[in-house]
Amino acid sequence: MIDTSQHALWNGPAGEAWVEAQRILDQMFAPLASHLLDSLAPGADAQVLDVGCGTGAVALGIAARLGPGARVTGVDISAPMIALARERAQRAGLAVDFLVADAQRHAFAPGRLDRIVSRFGVMFFDDPVQAFGQLRRAARRGAVLQALAWRGVEENAFMTTAERAALPWLALPPRQPGAPGQFAFADQARVEQILGDAGWEDVELLPLDAVCRIDRADLATYVSLLGPVGSALRNGALAAHIRTQVLDAVLRAFEPFLDGDCVTFTAACWDVRARAR
Repeated sequence: MIDTSQHALWNGPAGEAWVEAQRILDQMFAPLASHLLDSLAPGADAQVLDVGCGTGAVALGIAARLGPGARVTGVDISAPMIALARERAQRAGLAVDFLVADAQRHAFAPGRLDRIVSRFGVMFFDDPVQAFGQLRRAARRGAVLQALAWRGVEENAFMTTAERAALPWLALPPRQPGAPGQFAFADQARVEQILGDAGWEDVELLPLDAVCRIDRADLATYVSLLGPVGSALRNGALAAHIRTQVLDAVLRAFEPFLDGDCVTFTAACWDVRARAR
């Protein structure tokens, strides 16, 4: 059964917004993509799966690093993002298989994968034990899992700046601890339990703090497209003068993160690692 809430979210306006913001997001999260690529030996003959691959930045980077002897697959529930990822692969001349599917439920070929990676793609499963069990069955014995996930809200002020600034105007849904979403993997003990229950071993969560940047000129676009505030601002029912007030207030709230022509912040993440037993 498809997770209808996530399917509707990422195949509707949210997915289209991520497609529109692809350049900005690739720039923002480039240090995290590099972190995942640095763990791979150049030219290795491996089968790699990128979970929640979005518009394809990490999967494409892996394919370029490993070369033609490797087989790289990206999977995402969002058809709009996968369509863009396929276009990017074709333009780059890289043989990456991009698959529209729910990684929690998709029947991957068993025992094939040497490595499973994800950059912020594993926090949205409604049943994470099932999801990681499904991925473990797709992995060879001893295969490596490496996934990046956000730590807590309190360590990632940048990511909640917009919604806090918009509260006087917008009734945004509260974030529920542990619920599928951006900060679902904040609790280290919970993540360790999930992976252990799903059949992974040698589980460790390493703190990773990455300095991320976007161009100052892109901040208004970023705010208008992404997150709970972006969703509200894209809503045609919001009066124009309210939209202007919200956007002005939110942009002012980001002033502490301005550094010349850049917007700079530290992404407080977990580098989640495990092996398939």
